[in-house]
Amino acid sequence: MPKKSFAALIAAAALSACAPDNAAQNTASAGGAAQETKLLNVSYDVARDFYKDFNPLFVEEYKKRHDGAAVSVQQSHGGSSKQALAVANGLQADVVTMNQASDIDLLVKKGLVKADWQKAFPNNAVPFTSTTVFLVRKGNPKQIKDWGDLAGEGVKLVIANPKVTGNGRYTFLGAYGYGLKTNGGDDAKARGYVKKMLANVEVFENGGRAATTTFMQRNIGDVLVTFENEANLSAKQFGRGEVEIVYPKYSIRMDSPVAVVDSVADKRGTRAAATEYLNYLWSKPAQELGAKLYLRPADPQVLAAHAAELPPLETFNPNEVFGSWDEIMPKYFADGGVFDQLGTRK
Repeated sequence: MPKKSFAALIAAAALSACAPDNAAQNTASAGGAAQETKLLNVSYDVARDFYKDFNPLFVEEYKKRHDGAAVSVQQSHGGSSKQALAVANGLQADVVTMNQASDIDLLVKKGLVKADWQKAFPNNAVPFTSTTVFLVRKGNPKQIKDWGDLAGEGVKLVIANPKVTGNGRYTFLGAYGYGLKTNGGDDAKARGYVKKMLANVEVFENGGRAATTTFMQRNIGDVLVTFENEANLSAKQFGRGEVEIVYPKYSIRMDSPVAVVDSVADKRGTRAAATEYLNYLWSKPAQELGAKLYLRPADPQVLAAHAAELPPLETFNPNEVFGSWDEIMPKYFADGGVFDQLGTRK
């Protein structure tokens, strides 16, 4: 893989992560022209490619619907929990587009988002889903076929850190769910498998895109465990035949919930535009764009039309196996929780 093309991607990603202060929400141009509405979307790490293409679609649609009125959207991307904390601590996001509900629930607890946010949009406010897959080196030299192979001797893994990223949490819970299914629900055996797998992790990165960079550009590890859309992007656009995707037989489902940050949108007068922005995620153009970028669209017709790129896969909902996110987060990912217990290296 030529380093130049991937380096250009990373540089662009870095620029998109540096969202400027949007304190001056609506600015009028000289001569009293119509005001421009500015939105800030705070999102998770590997969603940057989708929103890079989605935002121009929305801007054009907004102009058509509002007689040429201008709207602009700025992005901030990073590890999902870090992003949620940034908003909780004052980053003025008009909308948040995350990869697990607990990140938005944190903003509910801070009084920034309404408690019934999941009722504001279709499908419990989830326009796309994804799943966790494996990216391996050309020819799959370690013969990785399913989750169990990740615990094999001499296999080196790269994953996002479950302590700070949704991507990493889905990896951990996906492995744990596989362990439970394979061992007939025996928790002790499932923990034993997860402990062996975590011992093979070469790098815990601080975000999904950072993990991709480590695997692809720095050439570290035998397997990158990441979301399906990120794996496909890496394999087809930047891997240039040097990597392959392996689909496990049974994996975890990732939901990507969205919400208006009510306190910010009301203060800055952007609620209407912010709501329209998120609603447009369910439009046909947006659902098609998501599918082309390997996100699984909520629209079943669009998903079915892209079955060749997004093959049917048996997945499980982490909330049905491990409880609500309010239960999952302290039990598994708080300091001293299950992840820390199983990930300790002796």
